[in-house]
Amino acid sequence: MSQWSEVRDGMRIDRDVPMEMDDGLVLLADVYRPIEDGSYPVILTYGPYAKNMPFQVLYADQWRAMIHGHPEIAENSTCNYQSWEVVDPEKWVPDGYACVRVDSRGAGRSPGYLDIFSPRETKDFYNCIEWAGTQSWSNGKVGLNGISYYAINQWHVAGLQPPHLAAMCAWEGAADAYRDWHRHGGILNTFTGPWYRSQVLSVQHGVGVRGERDPNNGILTSGPETLSEEELAKNRSRPDLETRLRPLDGLWYRERSADWSKVKVPFLSAGSWGGAGLHLRGNVEGFVRAAAKQKWLEIHGLEHWTHFYTDYGLELQKRFFDHFLKGEDNGWDEEAPVLLNIRHPGERFVLRREREWPLARTQWTQYYLDPADGALSTQPVTDEGKVSYAPLTSNGVTFWTGPLDKETEITGPAAAKIFMSSQTVDADLFLIVQIFDPNDQEVTFAGSVEPAAPIAQGWLRASHRKLDPELSTEYRPYHTHDEEQLLDPGEVYGLDVEIWPTCIVIPPGHRLALTIQGHDLERETISGKLGTLGTFRGSGPFTHIDPWDRRPERVGGNVTIYGGGDRGSYLLLPIIPEGPEA
Repeated sequence: MSQWSEVRDGMRIDRDVPMEMDDGLVLLADVYRPIEDGSYPVILTYGPYAKNMPFQVLYADQWRAMIHGHPEIAENSTCNYQSWEVVDPEKWVPDGYACVRVDSRGAGRSPGYLDIFSPRETKDFYNCIEWAGTQSWSNGKVGLNGISYYAINQWHVAGLQPPHLAAMCAWEGAADAYRDWHRHGGILNTFTGPWYRSQVLSVQHGVGVRGERDPNNGILTSGPETLSEEELAKNRSRPDLETRLRPLDGLWYRERSADWSKVKVPFLSAGSWGGAGLHLRGNVEGFVRAAAKQKWLEIHGLEHWTHFYTDYGLELQKRFFDHFLKGEDNGWDEEAPVLLNIRHPGERFVLRREREWPLARTQWTQYYLDPADGALSTQPVTDEGKVSYAPLTSNGVTFWTGPLDKETEITGPAAAKIFMSSQTVDADLFLIVQIFDPNDQEVTFAGSVEPAAPIAQGWLRASHRKLDPELSTEYRPYHTHDEEQLLDPGEVYGLDVEIWPTCIVIPPGHRLALTIQGHDLERETISGKLGTLGTFRGSGPFTHIDPWDRRPERVGGNVTIYGGGDRGSYLLLPIIPEGPEA
């Protein structure tokens, strides 16, 4: 079926609109715009999840849960055009926006070689922005808005500085292909393979009649042609293999990461407190490091997707884009640069405006590890002690505070200084920060894609302990990941471990705990599912279980943690004092 148009549900819908790229390949897009002729600001997305596939068809469980908890999402919309992780045009077109969805090269209805986040994709994205900015129905201002994949590639294309890009909203996306996604602390994240197979290859261009049809019109969402499995395999990259073969940072990762010095467009970066593993670090790094003069950071809670579509998220996005794409004087330019939904137990959040990140009034507090009694204390430990664990077969060691005597807020980045030794030439450290109620029951939270997440996690491979002195701070160590420095078995080393940002107001009587172990967090009594990505037990789908990357002869030797004396291991937390706010 070639390009065609219809007027439906209060919109003019142009299907399979061709966009010719600089190498001659033609990508296909759908355009949703007001029926009345005119020039409108554009909200554009470019990605691999099939522009014609409604959210509730491919992701029915997630859709039902989201609508059950937040029925406002389905109000004032038929939801027929609500696709995965992009805006609902029925919520934007009535307010005078044109919504453009492009199937990326090799995905959905666009032909070509599928190579996610590659420089070729980023160049395509640039071309799509410039196409949208020069159409007769466009006012020349293009905004980017979307979740996850549709946020990650915003950071990439912003570095190319397309002239018609006027603003962007990156919602829960990564930005550094190495540190945020593929190799946490140097340890291979095995999320990529299952995600790629279930969510990208299922809608690869050429799946054709073996795939889904758009229920609105019957067209094949991954067609129009149908290719053999062999042809499909030849027409795509293997990012899971690429990262498995690349243990060190380098050109492949840099080409798929943000260049902060070139990101100058106004942006709203929205992260999730429950996004450890993919959906938080990049949002914060973007706000702190990007060259843009006009930039805002928002962090929220609840599961992935939800707040992008709630009235809260929608109002936030529209205020931002109304200002930058329509030129409305709506007060956005006076909005505080940091909007934090402060997290309390019971999934309760209180919006608070701040002026900076980290918060200037932070009291950086060291909680020292005492191996003798498993204590976690703000007082330095005098006598040196040590405790050992089997990294691959045990749940490591846990250090506890006593019951807190008053309400305590932790908001910001965290870190740890850990003195350790290993019986093998390397070791993988998994750090988990938790809180427990007076009955010693862990208080967990909805992660972005995890039903029962702890308050914070961090990872580091000991051989990747080398720091970048220019980018590192005490509260956010930055590792170069450019060489392996293997351990001498039995030798003691001091490791600086980055722990992803967090926020929690801890009630009095609760206790803090730090667990150090040699594998992913797993709780056998708690489970949840996300499509075909598997059963979760605390770490979501962001697991580190590749048998070669984690081979026992390399990282399986007993690990010893030291504390006290000259080897004062500690957890560094951002304590926010009571008193005046921003």
